[in-house]
Amino acid sequence: MTPPRKAPRSPAHKPASPDRRKKRPAHAAPGMKPGADPKLKPIFARIGVPEARPFVPDPFQKKAIEAVGQGDCLVTAATGSGKTYIAEQAIEKLFLEGKRAWYASPLKALTNAIHTAFSRKFGPENVGILTGDRKENPDAPLIIGTTEILRNQLYDAMHTGEDIRCDLVILDEAHYLGDPERGVVWEETIIYMPSRVPLLLLSATIGNAEEIAAWLESMRGQTCTLIRANRRPVPLHPLFFHPSGTLFPFLAEYDETRHAGKKGLHKKILQYLSTDRPPLLAPPRRLPNMADIMAVLRHYNLLPAIFFLKSRSDCDAAITLCDEAGLLSDPERACALRTRMDELTRFWPHAARHPQRMYIEKRAVAAHHSGHLPAWKMVVETLMSEGLLDAVFATSTVAAGVNFPARTVLIANSDRFNGSEFTPLSATEFHQMTGRAGRRGKDRIGFAVALPGKFMDLRHFGRLITAPPSEVESQIRIDFSMALNLLLSHTPDMIRAIMERSFAAFRIAHRLTGKNSQKASKGAAELLFADFLRHLAFLKEKAFVDSQDRLTEDGMWAAQLRIDQPILVAEGFRRRLFPENDPAILAALMACFVNEREADDQDIPEDQIPEKLLKAFLHLRKQLAPFAKEMIAQGFPVFPLYLTPAVTVYHWTSGRSWENIHKNSPLAEGDLVRLLLRTAENLRHVGNLGQFFPKAARCAMAATDQILREPVTDAYTL
Repeated sequence: MTPPRKAPRSPAHKPASPDRRKKRPAHAAPGMKPGADPKLKPIFARIGVPEARPFVPDPFQKKAIEAVGQGDCLVTAATGSGKTYIAEQAIEKLFLEGKRAWYASPLKALTNAIHTAFSRKFGPENVGILTGDRKENPDAPLIIGTTEILRNQLYDAMHTGEDIRCDLVILDEAHYLGDPERGVVWEETIIYMPSRVPLLLLSATIGNAEEIAAWLESMRGQTCTLIRANRRPVPLHPLFFHPSGTLFPFLAEYDETRHAGKKGLHKKILQYLSTDRPPLLAPPRRLPNMADIMAVLRHYNLLPAIFFLKSRSDCDAAITLCDEAGLLSDPERACALRTRMDELTRFWPHAARHPQRMYIEKRAVAAHHSGHLPAWKMVVETLMSEGLLDAVFATSTVAAGVNFPARTVLIANSDRFNGSEFTPLSATEFHQMTGRAGRRGKDRIGFAVALPGKFMDLRHFGRLITAPPSEVESQIRIDFSMALNLLLSHTPDMIRAIMERSFAAFRIAHRLTGKNSQKASKGAAELLFADFLRHLAFLKEKAFVDSQDRLTEDGMWAAQLRIDQPILVAEGFRRRLFPENDPAILAALMACFVNEREADDQDIPEDQIPEKLLKAFLHLRKQLAPFAKEMIAQGFPVFPLYLTPAVTVYHWTSGRSWENIHKNSPLAEGDLVRLLLRTAENLRHVGNLGQFFPKAARCAMAATDQILREPVTDAYTL
C-alpha cells in the first residue's frame, strides 16, 4: 500500500491558449466608471419583467407529455426551459392510473430539492426518498433517489428474479450519461431496466441526441421519441466588461433567436486583444474590486447576478470586496432579508452562526461552493431564488443541478478544474452556466458577461457562445462491483450479450458502419468483455468465483459491497481486520476507503491521533498490502489508504463537537460533510452483511447512527 503523503496544494492554472502565454506586462485599469456602447441602449431597454399571463405549456412540453407511456422519450432542452413540468405531468397521470414512478437524479442536493418540491405538489405521503443517506417512505408511489440507488435496485431485482416496482422511470440530467465519473452508472441503469418500464430522459441540449435515441430503440426494442427544444425561454445577450467599466456587445452581430454570431468578435474586443498592454480589472493573482463591478451592473439594472469564479477561496474573498450600496438604497428589502435569514436558520445553529452571514444581511451577497455546509448552501439558494440577493459568487459546479437563475451571469475564467487539471470549458459546461442567465417569468432578457483576466481566453468564450452542444460519450467500464453483481444472476455468455447492448458498442458500430450493425456491435463489445474476463480471472484466483464461473459464498456477500474498493474491503473482512465492537474505529477504517481527493493525508498533530486508531490503521494497511500489490501488478487501480480521514471520522463518530472537528481538520466544512456521508454509505453496505458478519454489521449500523447528526443531516430538514 502507498504510505500516507501530503496532499498537493491547490493546483495553479495551466495555460489553455496562446492568449495566456503572452509575457507582455499589463497594467490595472484606472478608476471604473459605468458606461455602455450605444448599440446596447435598445437591448437594455428590453430589461424588465414580462407581463403576467396564465401558464401555457410550450409545444415541446405538450409533445413530450403525449409521448410518455407510448414508449421511451428523450427530451433535450435548454437549461431553465421547463423540463420538470413534463415530469410532474407524467407523474400526475400515473397517480390517476394507480401506478408508480421512480425519479432518478445525479446529485444528492438536487434529489433533496426535488423531494421537497414534489412532496409539496403531490403530498408527503405519496413521495419517498432514497439517497443512501436518507431512506424515507420507501413504499410510496413516487420515489426520488440517486441513480446509484436505482442501479443497485436493478442489481437486486436481477439477482432475486423479481421485477422492479415502478411503471415509469424519469432520468433527470440525462446528459450525465457522458460524465467521466458517474456515466457508467447511468448506462448500466438504462441497460438493465426492463423494457416494460418506459424511460423519460430529461437532458440539457446534447449534440448526439439522435444517436442516443437510436441506441435506446435498438437496445430496448421500442420507439424512443426525441423531443428537441434548443430555443432559450429567455433570450440571451453576451457582453464584454471592459476594465474601464464600459459594457460592449461581445459579438459584432448576435441573433439570439438563432443563437448565432455572424461577424465574429466585436471590434472593441479585437482592439483589446491587440493592445500591447491591455488594462486589467485587477493586478495578477488579485480579485477586482467587486463593489465597482456591482455598481456598473446596478447602474444598468443587470442585477441579480451570478459570478462564476475559479476557486472557492476567490468566492469567499469576493464577498468581502462588495459594499452596502444595494441595501442602503432599499431598506425594505434589507429588512425582508434579515427576517428571512432568521426564518431559514432558526433550526440550524451552525448556519445561524455562519461567519458569512453578515455579508448576506449587510451587502446582499453570498458565496456558494462545495466547501460550505449543505444547509448553508440551501439557505443561499433559497434567498437567491426568492430575489433577496444581489449577487452570488460561485464555482462552476453550481451550474449543474442547482436552480437559482439570475438576470446576469459573469464568467471570469474560460476553463474549469476537472479534479486533476484545468481544461477549457466545453460547450455543455458553458451553456449550463449561461443557462442561469434570465429568469423565466421574471426577465425578458438575460446576459452573459465575460470578465477579462489572466484566465479568460476571450476567443474561446466567443466560440462557446455559438458552439453546438457537446456530444455525449459512453463512459461504461468494468469494475469489480459490476462484475460481482452481474455474476449474481448472469453467466459470462449472458454478460457478453449485455456488453453488446452498451452505448459504447453501439457508437463504435454506428460510426464504423454508418448503420446499426449487430455484427459490428458484437465486435465492438469484445473489448469490454475482454476486460470483464480479466476481472473474472482475478476473482477466481482469489476465490470469489469458482471454476464454474459462479460466485462462491465470499463472492455472494462481497457483491453487496457496492463501494469504491469492494474486493479490497472484502479481503479485509475475510482476514478479520475490521473491529466488531468499536463503532468509532470501524467508521474510521471505512473512511480510508472513501475515494475523495480531499481526503489525502496532511499534517496531523500527534495529540490528535489516538493510539488504538493508529495501531488499527497500520495493521490494516500492512495486512492488505500484499493483496493490493497483486491487484496493481495485474493492472487494477488501488487507491492509497490515508490516515487523515480516519482521524477526522473517528473523532466525529466518538461524539466530538462540529467546531472541534472543523478546527482540527484540514478539510473545508462541505468536504467534511461529504467525507462523513460517503463513510456512512460504506458502513451501510457493511450493514448488509449481517448474515455473514453479524457483529460487524451491527457495529456498522451503530457507527452510521453516530455519524448522522447535525450539521451533517441539517439539509434533510428543509
